[in-house]
Amino acid sequence: MTGSAAVPDFAAFEAEMRGRGFDTVIERRMEPGTVLDDHEHCFALELLVVEGEMTVQHHGITRRLLPGDRLVLPRGEPHAETYGAQGAVFWVARRHAA
Repeated sequence: MTGSAAVPDFAAFEAEMRGRGFDTVIERRMEPGTVLDDHEHCFALELLVVEGEMTVQHHGITRRLLPGDRLVLPRGEPHAETYGAQGAVFWVARRHAA
């Protein structure tokens, strides 16, 4: 995770992520108060929060993510997510290859 920073536009984020080998870049919108219990993905990911807030529990550490914050998770890494009172919008890049 990195600290809060200016949020680029989606096209710039997508170009950066594709240049780093990510094969899918999408926008996700999560409803207020959504809770996703422990789960894992079959892809590596890097996300950038653009609106709202989310909390991620990973390796026993809870991290609050605000606009401008990024999170990197390797493929298969267990984590849980909770979304704030306004929900959240984030851009996520996925790398499906090993």
